[in-house]
Amino acid sequence: MFDTSVGPEDLLADGALTRFRTWVKVYEPNPPPWHAVTSDLGFTPTVSVGFRFDKFTDMSEQDDDMVRLVSGLLDRVPGDAVLHFQLEKIWLLRRDGDLSVSEDPNIWPQHRLAALSQPYRRATHTFSGI
Repeated sequence: MFDTSVGPEDLLADGALTRFRTWVKVYEPNPPPWHAVTSDLGFTPTVSVGFRFDKFTDMSEQDDDMVRLVSGLLDRVPGDAVLHFQLEKIWLLRRDGDLSVSEDPNIWPQHRLAALSQPYRRATHTFSGI
């Protein structure tokens, strides 16, 4: 999904662009104890991955790219995880090894579900402030 010149250090430093021009950056979060992920989902993130979409590139293709990247991360990084859009919509949640993805068919059309390499169930989760 990245140019061959992109290495892990690039994702940690300035971030990098995928083939569909989605900017991806890995960083260490410092959420306050009342952060929605901690207070509503019951875990505190130790690693965060930020995605910024290019407004001139097909958003659906960038969503697909993001899901493939997240699925690869879930294969490699154990523990709880959440993929959300600005603390408004929870796309997927892995808690205690159980992966659930939103029941919203606009978020998870069949081709995007097929991109997940992990077993999952369908469930809709929300943050309490929403």
